[in-house]
Amino acid sequence: MKFASLKEGGRDGRLVLVSRDLTRAVDASDIAPTLLAAVEAWEEVEAELEQRYQALNRGELDSAFAFAPERTLAPLPRTWQWLDGSLFLSHGERMQKAFNLDPIDGADRIPLAYQGAGDDFIGPRDPVALPSEADGIDFEGEFAVIVDEVPLGCTAAAALAHVRLIVQLNDVSLRALAPREMVTGFGFVQAKPSSAFAPVAVTPDELGDAWRDGRVQLPLQVEWNGERFGNPFAGEMHFGFHQLIEHCARTRRLSAGSLLGSGTVSNANPDVGAACISERRAVEMIEFGEPRTSYMRFGDRVRMEVLGPDGGSIFGAIDQQIVQAGGTS
Repeated sequence: MKFASLKEGGRDGRLVLVSRDLTRAVDASDIAPTLLAAVEAWEEVEAELEQRYQALNRGELDSAFAFAPERTLAPLPRTWQWLDGSLFLSHGERMQKAFNLDPIDGADRIPLAYQGAGDDFIGPRDPVALPSEADGIDFEGEFAVIVDEVPLGCTAAAALAHVRLIVQLNDVSLRALAPREMVTGFGFVQAKPSSAFAPVAVTPDELGDAWRDGRVQLPLQVEWNGERFGNPFAGEMHFGFHQLIEHCARTRRLSAGSLLGSGTVSNANPDVGAACISERRAVEMIEFGEPRTSYMRFGDRVRMEVLGPDGGSIFGAIDQQIVQAGGTS
């Protein structure tokens, strides 16, 4: 199934089902008012949602309407918990080499993760408003899973049964603010503003063979100001999502609707490009001794999309502009 949240009905939007080809949608709010409500009651609502989804794809619903991504919020506009990992070792290794950093002990055995803010996610076509270009504005293309309730001590072997939905996101980062927050050991606050999401959340079966070993086995297409930036393959994750879930649930349960991210998609081969500016700068530092790519400016646009084997869009596209925030209140 494919889901979106329309900009109607309140802060959490109105839940709709979206056709497999992303052209049509139908209201699902009579079954579950929001996506969070659907995930929290998944076993009770799944069958009815699936029945309506199949009818939508067969063209049997007179109530269906044209799907417009610009009318959507993030699929899950806010949730209880956002846990973001760093599951692509090539990214960390490249950053360590560029900045002469000591390797993190056990990074190849224990997933890295921090707890971010899940209260204010951004829609796929909404502008990203930020205070200053001097903060080092960067995009980060990544994937995340939305789980139902995960019990304390859940093993990796059992974890994938709790994955209800997969999403693609732009984890906006402010690189000039990150170093101090990293050395404090308290995690990110200012360096990680609100993340933006592709319009559609999908159930794992929608990916077919491209969902395997707890990984999305597809490339992520990233463009910056209309030019190709990279198309790294997401299947190169060192840790699968099942291992991240096990790590995060080691000492506590995860509530239904918890969102767990992969970290920026990265490949060992630099020729595929990158999913964030920081990694391109690291490659330049290794090759030339200095970075040659600047961070984003106000007015810049970033676009991210995942295409399936048939060339169709899986999650829809993130396509958004960076703008200056209009002041504080």
